[in-house]
Amino acid sequence: MNLVVFEALRPVHCADCRTGPLRHLVRESGVPRCLHCADLGHLVYLPRGNAALTRRSREGSSLYAVVVRYHKRRKRHERQGVFVEEAALAAAEVRCLADAEARARRRDRARLRRAAEDTRFTAAFAAEIRRLFPGIPPERAAAIASHASVRGSGRVGRSAAGRALDPVAVSVAVRAAVRHVDTEYDALLMAGVPRFEARARLAARIDAVLTAWREPAVPAA
Repeated sequence: MNLVVFEALRPVHCADCRTGPLRHLVRESGVPRCLHCADLGHLVYLPRGNAALTRRSREGSSLYAVVVRYHKRRKRHERQGVFVEEAALAAAEVRCLADAEARARRRDRARLRRAAEDTRFTAAFAAEIRRLFPGIPPERAAAIASHASVRGSGRVGRSAAGRALDPVAVSVAVRAAVRHVDTEYDALLMAGVPRFEARARLAARIDAVLTAWREPAVPAA
């Protein structure tokens, strides 16, 4: 059974030493007593908010007390924290800090792993672009792959088809790049031209660029 300490809702003094007003008190035989008179004065208060720290502090403390406060509207006592031994709290803080450092190291390793995966995927995406469009300038293929494959972007390179290097998905990424970079498509949208109308106006020009890129580049004389 847990020892219970109450947060005072109104000014109250210890029935023994008359100390007060008390923030925390123990009720014994229906009268309030301060923590010192209740032999809990050596404990330190740990507010709620960190479940792991609270659990470890409580487990390491040979004596602890749960702190509650009465919620008038809900008509019930609600936990506010715990009183634990100072040494137990210090030990728990060390363990939680070690856990936090371990989580940080895992996050760093995961970040590096994702970065390496992204680099390999972007290179594979660029290689597939060059395979489908052998006449495309290599730097342009690299730029399209880099844009289309940004993790979490929602772009075609991150779709299931894009990750599988599906030729249709790769071609869609290249077409989108030509539309935005090599034509006045964005300016038409800014001018209020509906998206489908703007695409229809520029379709022939985009197709011409893609057709030229599908032919191998002619080596310079």
